[in-house]
Amino acid sequence: MSQLPPCPQCQSGYAYEDGAQLVCPECGHEWSEAEAAAADAGKVIRDANGNELQDGDTVSVIKDLKIKGSSAVVKVGTKVKNIRLVDGDHDIDCKIDGIGAMKLKSEFVKKV
Repeated sequence: MSQLPPCPQCQSGYAYEDGAQLVCPECGHEWSEAEAAAADAGKVIRDANGNELQDGDTVSVIKDLKIKGSSAVVKVGTKVKNIRLVDGDHDIDCKIDGIGAMKLKSEFVKKV
């Protein structure tokens, strides 16, 4: 028995084959294996202006960002050097001078 990919919508591991389609019994989403392979290969992270980001880029923050659990704020225009792209909701891993290591969302930065 082959290992089927999880549902791209709800990440359920209970997907099953129905002819040429894959079906998720939990959310009802249907997709083909070709669509799933193309989506994984085409995963591109873009900044707020639509520019493609890559590891090692320098970005600038476009909005004041409050830091959870602290009174500190990352101000507009703060430059962040040598970013690293990761999977997840916060897709940029970086170090900010004076604050330390943190994760940012790509929608709040622009490429310099």
